[in-house]
Amino acid sequence: MIIFEKQIWHLLILIFLVLGIIVLTNLEREFLIGSLWNIPTKTWLIISVVIPVVHQIYVLLCWRLELHYKLLTRNIGEKAFNIYLTGFFIFFVSRLIFIILLSESNKNTFHLSSFLKYSITIVLSIIAIYAFYSVKKYFGFKRAAGLDHFDSSIAELPFVKKGIFKYTNNGMYTYAFLIIYLPALLNQSKASLLAATFSHIYIWVHYYCTELPDIKKIYKKTSNSNGSKKTHDTASL
Repeated sequence: MIIFEKQIWHLLILIFLVLGIIVLTNLEREFLIGSLWNIPTKTWLIISVVIPVVHQIYVLLCWRLELHYKLLTRNIGEKAFNIYLTGFFIFFVSRLIFIILLSESNKNTFHLSSFLKYSITIVLSIIAIYAFYSVKKYFGFKRAAGLDHFDSSIAELPFVKKGIFKYTNNGMYTYAFLIIYLPALLNQSKASLLAATFSHIYIWVHYYCTELPDIKKIYKKTSNSNGSKKTHDTASL
């Protein structure tokens, strides 16, 4: 089925990443030390890995079913995108919340000097905040969440080259996602750092296996109808 285009690669890379986590946690006991609210670090780590997977499968199904079959808008109507968006942001925020909880459960499992810890935290925070600001001001969170799959007129919008997008076409994945490393740094948690690294790598799996193929289809239609090829930003989440 067309909705599963390139998803074999998605599955294979996901299996590889999960196996990597299993190997690392077996080699280094510090990854699983600690607990929070009598819930062991291992459980928090599993949740922190599962949520990005469920999030990205949710996005995959909503995007592809809408893009190719208009299934959501045909069955739900004009509210389809807003309903999808609610679920999208619940998952997105949950990714950060559970990494924070994981970092609390597994705190002080590696050491950085206070100067280095806070210096890195400040730098990453400034970059991430600027990235989110740029998305809000120049791109819009709805468009970043995949509005172009629901509204074909989005494909007519011009290429964004302001704010963080002066330096990259994908400000969200490249820079805004740096925010998920902050709990690991502040609590010096190996498990949280592992979960953040997984989540950051895995969002690029989503990009290459789901988003990029969709972008080519959406904007190819616009190019063909205009008789000219346009370049568009790819900063969806």
